[in-house]
Amino acid sequence: MTREFEFTVSAPFEIGSVASWCDELRRIEALGFHAVVMADHFTDGYTLEPVVALTAAAMATSKLRLQTGVLGNDYRHPVLAARMAAALDVVSEGRLTLGLGAGWMRSDYEAAGIPLDRAGVRVSRLDEALCVVRGLLGGGRFQFKGDHYQVDLELFPETVQRPVPLFVGGGGQRVLGIAGRHAQKVGIVANLGAGELGTHAIEDLSAERVEEKIGWVRAAAKAAGRSMDDITIEMNHWLVRVTESPREGQKFLAKVASRQGVTLQLLANSPAVLVGTVGQIVEQLLERRERFGINCIQLDAGFTPSNLDSLVPIVAELSGT
Repeated sequence: MTREFEFTVSAPFEIGSVASWCDELRRIEALGFHAVVMADHFTDGYTLEPVVALTAAAMATSKLRLQTGVLGNDYRHPVLAARMAAALDVVSEGRLTLGLGAGWMRSDYEAAGIPLDRAGVRVSRLDEALCVVRGLLGGGRFQFKGDHYQVDLELFPETVQRPVPLFVGGGGQRVLGIAGRHAQKVGIVANLGAGELGTHAIEDLSAERVEEKIGWVRAAAKAAGRSMDDITIEMNHWLVRVTESPREGQKFLAKVASRQGVTLQLLANSPAVLVGTVGQIVEQLLERRERFGINCIQLDAGFTPSNLDSLVPIVAELSGT
């Protein structure tokens, strides 16, 4: 089954005035974007708490979906995460996509004094947390006893969506396997086990590596008795630039490749990079949907595009097709 394209962007990072912030959200909605996303970091320039900000965004808009991208499981007990999600789903009248992750950014942990356990422990906690969140959001009394969490609770209020869609992003085989078992939307990112970004993350998003990662999702979904028709594949694009000509796009890619210490070919072929004219980018997205099954496109997961309006022709041509 070919899934329709959806385009998402980050919600505005800063509130200069509440009125202008809400106006920008309504503009994003009017431009045809499917959702706004908010990350859960408190270092490296991230200024807004995502659940509070997305609740405000729900009040300012009527159709725009709201996604946490993603809540750090080590910062938020899954009972608390489920309770916040249930309330936000009700407040937004069923527009929430709940993203959960194991946590990875070393600077967050160090700044907050939270122990950064080895990746295997964090991923195990996430696996259990997803079971807890799914169970609590399913309605009725839920009981769970695992190595990390013990829960015996009935959650209120009841959600509008049944189920509230879960989003899990990852770059390693184990996390993407968990995503394939639990999530309605799976995000493909670089392996962030190092706790920071760098050249290794760019290399881990080559076309071949992305294909392998999606294969892990498919295998896990199949083993769990799930169909890939029920799973949306999202690609976080860390580099997006609409250019006036193909030559301009090539020059820009060559400059970035040199600066990042990777080959031009790797960068140009990476499914996490969109650089070129509107026509070239439309063609790239159609080809990648055919090859990888990627239909949910986050356009500013890394460096924010210099001009959001430059992306509108792409959204207008492909959204919902």
